[in-house]
Order: sequence, then structure tokens, then C-alpha cells
Amino acid sequence: MSDRKKIGLGLTGFGVFFSFLGIIFFLDKGLLAMGNILFISGVTLTIGLKSTMQFFMKRQNYKGTLSFFVGFFLVIIGWPIFGMILEAYGFIVLFSGFWPTLAVFIQRIPILGWLFQQPYIRSWLDRNQGKRVPV
Repeated sequence: MSDRKKIGLGLTGFGVFFSFLGIIFFLDKGLLAMGNILFISGVTLTIGLKSTMQFFMKRQNYKGTLSFFVGFFLVIIGWPIFGMILEAYGFIVLFSGFWPTLAVFIQRIPILGWLFQQPYIRSWLDRNQGKRVPV
């Protein structure tokens, strides 16, 4: 792994951490804005500028991209509640193709893996494997 990717993963992790702190501290707009900036810059460094632009500009990702960046703007100007709602919707739409991969990863984590192996969750995952979230 190159140094650029390591730095990108670190920035992405700090972005998630700052966003989490922003939510914990009653939607603190400063922490949320820092988390957003770190997350976006970390993703860009991890996968590259060209791949990032291609991902956000895909035709099927327009709704997610628009709502994510409008939510980002709302957080920056001081409306964290509406901004986080829009960002959450955009995040779900943008990364809906990754949920099956995430489910496989979570199944390998000791405690969460047991939870995801339960029949009702397993049947839901099998039914929805490879499907995108409807928008």
C-alpha cells in the first residue's frame, strides 16, 4: 500500500471519527464540517481524484451525490440537522452497492458475526444480495 493510500485511509478514519463526535455532541456543526472535509479528502486520496470524480458523477449516483453535497453545504452554513439528514440519505444511496460486501465483512467480526448469522437476518441478506437501495 502506498503512502498516499495510507494517508487517505487515515483521513477517512478521522473524518468518520469527527462526524461521530459531532453527532454525539448534539450535532456540533464544527465537528461535523471537519468530519465531512476529512472524509471527502480521505476518499479522494485513497482511490484517486479521477476515480472519485467518476464515482460521484455516475448517472445512477446523481441523487446520492446531489443530496450528499447539499447536506454538506447545509452543515457548513450552520444547519446541521437538515444537512445530516440529507447527507445520510445521500450516503445510503451512494454506497448501497457496497452493503453486501459490508455484510460479508461484518459476518467475520466475532460478536456481530453471530448476530448476522441469525436466520431472519440471514434470509433478508440473501434476498437483498446485490440489490441497490430503491430511491
